Amino acid sequence: MKITIIGVGLIGGSMALKLKAKGFASYVFGVDQNENHLLEAKERGIIDEASTLENAVSHSDLVIIAIPVDASRKILPGILDLVTENQTVMDAGSTKSGIVNAVKNHPNRNRFVAFHPMWGTENSGPKSAVSESFAGRAAVICDREQSSEDALKTVENTAENLDMHLIYMNADDHDVHAAYISHISHITSYALANTVLEKEREEDTIFQLASTGFSSTVRLAKSHPEMWVPIFKQNKENVLDVLNEHISQLRKFKSALEKENYELLEELIRNANKIRGILEK
Repeated sequence: MKITIIGVGLIGGSMALKLKAKGFASYVFGVDQNENHLLEAKERGIIDEASTLENAVSHSDLVIIAIPVDASRKILPGILDLVTENQTVMDAGSTKSGIVNAVKNHPNRNRFVAFHPMWGTENSGPKSAVSESFAGRAAVICDREQSSEDALKTVENTAENLDMHLIYMNADDHDVHAAYISHISHITSYALANTVLEKEREEDTIFQLASTGFSSTVRLAKSHPEMWVPIFKQNKENVLDVLNEHISQLRKFKSALEKENYELLEELIRNANKIRGILEK
């Protein structure tokens, strides 16, 4: 199968490496605005050929869009203009409602499958791509009834070759869940990093005293705004909803400390410990 990867960075590059290793992709075209990324992807064997969008799509069975969600939303209608009934288009964005609504009336809507691989790191670019990144992770397909049977099967096979397990839901539900399990984590990490930077002026002290707990909590704060501002923008209402709840929870901790109510503090912590049972299932 010939594949086009639009955006040869962390997500797209990792997908290409795995699909080539599995023999699922026989040839990979790379499309990216960053010429250095294309050169690096070619050197690393992520892609076989750097190409224009039109040429790549015309010669591919599957097109994977792995760029920021606002850019995906803009480019998808034009890609669907180019494809035939024998081609499949999928994305890898962290928000889904905006992108499916952008093409809901497109005559080739059934060639598109809304897809979200539930994996990512704070790193970016082809240098960060790792073949085994997706193994054992969840892959969400949204609004599958809007996609043709053969296009859906192609994407399901893609997920299988990435060694992912599939989950199906509608786009609106996906965005609500993503706000709670992913998007709020990034906002919290950014806010914590800004808090420490504001209060602790000695960079050497931060470096010397940072524990593994602190480092793991602020790891997501290294994530690039080019990716995350569009996600927060596209999922604004859901993110605001979960952010309000998060602020409410922080106020409970603040109040318990202010009032020296250590019983309440213990109760809040014990309640939070319940997440362990969920995550370790």
